[in-house]
Amino acid sequence: MSLLPIFLKLDKRPGLLVGAGTVALDKIGSLLQTGLRLRVVAPRAHDEVRGLAAEGKLEWIERTFEPADLDGNFVVIAATDSHEVNTAVYQGALERGILCNSVDDIPNCDFFFGSVVRRGGLQIAISTAGESPALAQRLRHEIDEQLPSDLGPWLAQIGALRREVLATHPRSEERKLLLHQLAQRQLCDSTTCPSRQLAHAPLEPGEVYLVGAGPGDPDLLTVKALRLIQSATVILHDDLVPSAILALAAPAAVVFNVGKRCGVKSITQEQIHTLMIEHARAGRSVVRLKSGDPLLFGRAAEEMAALTEADIPFEVVPGVSAAFAAAAAVGCSLTSRNAASSVIFSTGHHAQSHDRADLPGRETSTRVVYMPGRDLRLLALEWLSEGLPPELPCVLVSHAGQPGQQVVHITLGALHSAAPVPAPSLLLAGWALGAAGPALRTDATDFSVSA
Repeated sequence: MSLLPIFLKLDKRPGLLVGAGTVALDKIGSLLQTGLRLRVVAPRAHDEVRGLAAEGKLEWIERTFEPADLDGNFVVIAATDSHEVNTAVYQGALERGILCNSVDDIPNCDFFFGSVVRRGGLQIAISTAGESPALAQRLRHEIDEQLPSDLGPWLAQIGALRREVLATHPRSEERKLLLHQLAQRQLCDSTTCPSRQLAHAPLEPGEVYLVGAGPGDPDLLTVKALRLIQSATVILHDDLVPSAILALAAPAAVVFNVGKRCGVKSITQEQIHTLMIEHARAGRSVVRLKSGDPLLFGRAAEEMAALTEADIPFEVVPGVSAAFAAAAAVGCSLTSRNAASSVIFSTGHHAQSHDRADLPGRETSTRVVYMPGRDLRLLALEWLSEGLPPELPCVLVSHAGQPGQQVVHITLGALHSAAPVPAPSLLLAGWALGAAGPALRTDATDFSVSA
């Protein structure tokens, strides 16, 4: 069962607390801070409860609970040491449609009190659904120690500046972007404060960020990529970017799939250019999110050229290439000093048509082929025809760096018989894939040029 975190306005609303002992006292402080008109029903009361009643901060009715006490209340808390009384309070509240919390009694609760960290108007509430209040308190202390002490006054300044923006700028995506930008900037009281000047300046065109999403694990995103994904108003992503990364986007962000799989296009490259340019001209922050690194087989050159021609500012944010995640999965260095002095990156879409006979260091380079396809026979024939030996170690890596990662070790001579692995996949080949380099060559020769 999933709980909905909400913050209730209780100011001047009637509320009932059944019980006036130590357990009840723990709740009274937080309840009175909300402005709730609190009535306490209990035959006996803690001295502090008596004092609060004497000061007029709450009303204490000195008797046992009666079902009629529930009538007319907005919220009810049962905080007695009697399970029977707490159950009766909850059942009565349930019949009347009133939200009820029974302290330390999960089955008789409609809601739970969270452990709260406060900085002025800022509140961070932590709930464990009643499973472990002690854990919630521990986390509250940890968060409290990390948050700056001046967040409250800063939030008040941001709130005042936000109201100025709402009063001076019409509702638009550009205004929404400006408010997100202000929430990330420092504020000061001076009228020349850069943030205040930004709030009252005419809205400028947005910027496009070509961002690398890495191999798919959110933990492998760069810090800058994460920040841009979380603050972007528009995200145009490749099909291979997993949902775990897309889930990091702001709830109000427009997230649009502009990718393709197995050669099937959902949108043309020219339409992608148009989307980037139009959203940027509307003042939006656009993240063009690409799997791996945007500068490796991501058609970034075409997109940068289109943005330059349209006079749209852009920035490239590198990402962890899937090749490096694949090498990490295998546990090898792509440039082992004793086995490989270079790395050749290619894609399966072109590997079978390009003549590589003139490439230097054919056998001493580590080859990385993106999207090698399901039928590796022609690629293997081409490499063997270049003079690469059938004993050359090869590794197929599927979903590199992701939970469903698969690694298949094989030789070039046996590559034709490799079972297909789920896309996205990479093919790595070279002596660097063997722990001791060429010393690990095998006698696998079941596939040759003449086959």
